[in-house]
Amino acid sequence: MLLEDYQAQGLLTVTLVNGETSTKGVYAYRGDLVLKEGEKCESSSNPNDRKPPEALLIHSAFIVENDKIVFLNGLLTKLDLLPMFVEKYKADIAPNCIALIYVENIAKATQVELAGVTYKLLPFKEGLVWNEILEELYIEKHELKNQSAEDKVAVAYAAAKSYKAKGAVVSYEEAEANTIVVVKDMSGGAI
Repeated sequence: MLLEDYQAQGLLTVTLVNGETSTKGVYAYRGDLVLKEGEKCESSSNPNDRKPPEALLIHSAFIVENDKIVFLNGLLTKLDLLPMFVEKYKADIAPNCIALIYVENIAKATQVELAGVTYKLLPFKEGLVWNEILEELYIEKHELKNQSAEDKVAVAYAAAKSYKAKGAVVSYEEAEANTIVVVKDMSGGAI
């Protein structure tokens, strides 16, 4: 099974949800998905021991059906991580996958087609990705009440099926040409 394979390869990290939904054969995941593994630790005799990942799809949520990803959500810190994601996972993504990806360094919503899948890209400023996608999909808290953690992801997937994306479909090169510089406010914290 796909999620078990990812787990065995060390591609799932900071896992919040990883299990079957109430629909038999449909699985949900929430957590970080590794895009680029860290280097192998030379000091360890275990060949799977690695330094922390170098790139992640942060706070991802996805649905796996028939060992293919049919719904995908998460946060990329930079648009140039999208081709890295596609290259690594394209064999596991269903052609009809609904992909709603937040990207920190874009200013407006846009869509990009890569490897036959249209990625709906949304600008991200701050907050929790899960809360942002629930708001974007107009999912009310009462709709999630008494649902398992896995079924909450399935509710998001169901809502995403009727989601009307903002922004035109553009080439990846055009989307990349319109990225912005992200300036993080570091003024918060202890005094």
